Amino acid sequence: MTAPAVPPGREVEPGSVAAGCRWQASRASLTTCKVRHEPAGPGSTVGQVTDTDSIVERILTTYDTITVVGASAARAKAAHLVPAHMQQHGWRIIPVNPHADVIVGERVYRTLRDVPEQTGLVNVFRPPRQAPDIARQAVAAGATALWLQLGIASQEAREIAGAAGLLYVEDRCLIIEQRRLGLDAPGAR
Repeated sequence: MTAPAVPPGREVEPGSVAAGCRWQASRASLTTCKVRHEPAGPGSTVGQVTDTDSIVERILTTYDTITVVGASAARAKAAHLVPAHMQQHGWRIIPVNPHADVIVGERVYRTLRDVPEQTGLVNVFRPPRQAPDIARQAVAAGATALWLQLGIASQEAREIAGAAGLLYVEDRCLIIEQRRLGLDAPGAR
């Protein structure tokens, strides 16, 4: 099943198929991801390295643990598949979900506040309207990076993260970026 590209400003529920990603539910894996680009016009950054690309690479080469807010126990959802994939590539996963006990073989914490250790990278699989509150929680937990998954963007969350000095990525998929850069977790090499 291939989904249409997501129009700018449109909210996409986490776990849905969006922006040209194809999920093969029977194998519970991401099979292809193609991001459609509009024709390059004046001022276009298509084909250029952006500041976000630099931040993505810095995050994936620095953090070996990912705290996943909105992780899912449902194996066919992106909120399960993405953390499972990252775990297979050496990242330690700390799932946060108020309705599960174990996700990807790891103990689940009800809220970000309940995670008993220092949080570095917080990855978000929640609707955009919840992102500002999660950004505040991430700042309070001492996070140093906030990543909103593909289809999730929030100006308010961006401002909160920026004011606190967090590295910030939005509307990008960890799997797509990990594969694009060909990386495993730091220390897993």
